[in-house]
Amino acid sequence: GVRMRMEGREEMQGTVGLRCTWDIPPPAGTQAKWVRLNVGGTVFLTTRQTLCREQKSFLCRLCQGEELQSDRDETGAYLIDRDPTYFGPILNFLRHGKLVLDKDMAEEGILEEAEFYNIGPLIRIIKDRMEEKDYTVTQVPPKHVYRVLQCQEEELTQMVSTMSDGWRFEQLVNIGSSYNYGNEDQTEFLCVVSKELYNSPNGLSSEPSHKAKV
Repeated sequence: GVRMRMEGREEMQGTVGLRCTWDIPPPAGTQAKWVRLNVGGTVFLTTRQTLCREQKSFLCRLCQGEELQSDRDETGAYLIDRDPTYFGPILNFLRHGKLVLDKDMAEEGILEEAEFYNIGPLIRIIKDRMEEKDYTVTQVPPKHVYRVLQCQEEELTQMVSTMSDGWRFEQLVNIGSSYNYGNEDQTEFLCVVSKELYNSPNGLSSEPSHKAKV
């Protein structure tokens, strides 16, 4: 009796060992792992696993052959009538989850395709990137606004000392005396001042506001 039980146990261990190997061939009837896509005449080779990273995407539904009966070319590749230029970054995003673009590739183009293929996370990433870009573009550079103020000599020091926040004194032009009171000449000056205006992202120029402390 004892020897039988031992052999039985060894047999069981053997089968457990077999079940742990990974290279078991897939059961018959499962679809092939590799998928060929013919996007606007360019063929891309990828795996079903990559295409199904984003479950809701058109590509995932396509290769699961659910409701989409897509045409195939003579090599059996799925035909997709879209621009292949932008498909590379889309496929790479599904492969490794990062958006990598050539510097001259338009993000709008990628966004268009990401929306077509319905890849939610990618749409969000591109929109964020485009907003960031818009923001940095409108933030710099500041616009210079100049004002010319006319004043008389005696008002000059007062005016310069009371210049409001943000205005910088640029230039003073002596335009001579224009009229005289009694017998003393009043020299007239043109005073040029400038201020930097920063563009806010919504396109309106905003001056730094100084709220009065209560």
